[in-house]
Amino acid sequence: MPRSDGMPYGRTIAIGDIHGCDVALESLVAALGLSGRDRLIMLGDAVDRGPGSRRVVEQLLSLREQCRLVPILGNHEQMLLDAVDGRIALPDWLIHGGAETLDSYGKGSALTAIPEEHIEFIRTWGDYYETETHFFAHGNYQHHVPLAQQPWEVMRWRSLSYYTPDPHVSGKIAVLGHTSNKQGQVVNLGHLVCIDTYCHGGGWLTAFDADRGRLWQVSKSGEVRESELPNAR
Repeated sequence: MPRSDGMPYGRTIAIGDIHGCDVALESLVAALGLSGRDRLIMLGDAVDRGPGSRRVVEQLLSLREQCRLVPILGNHEQMLLDAVDGRIALPDWLIHGGAETLDSYGKGSALTAIPEEHIEFIRTWGDYYETETHFFAHGNYQHHVPLAQQPWEVMRWRSLSYYTPDPHVSGKIAVLGHTSNKQGQVVNLGHLVCIDTYCHGGGWLTAFDADRGRLWQVSKSGEVRESELPNAR
């Protein structure tokens, strides 16, 4: 599949929920050895809970110069924007990891400490992304609804623990985050792959080469391991 400039893409790699794990993200990017031809799809929930949300956002901004970065909006970015825009009360975000995000901009910081560049960058993140064989979203999907018509609340908020969808009508494989596997294992259902592997809670930050089935995983402290996508179950 060619890019808009006529050049072919390289790898299509998805990264699961980062949740403020800046050291893990830095080590993962180093392990990936990205080029300008690669698509790097960040599945959302880059911020909150972990200690380094500010540095994570700064790294993502820099990644735009290394590869084609495709950030997807997670429910935690949604809460951040809702707090900034006054759609939810600030404490409703803070208790879900927003306090750690604000502290990453300076201990005890207010919302005004977040640079406008960071806010406007997050506003550009999409609901989903698709290739010829896969689609990528944060949380979930309705199997019978075309991707362009999916309710954003489902894509952003619904856990796979609550509802595991059938194969999508498009026939494409779904690559999702949001539903953390506390054992740090990638879940492969054949029609659906979930790569939220609980980095901030002691698991791993996972990157998945969707075309080749290769996995890279990095711990919160920066330890790297590589493997292949497990067989579908």
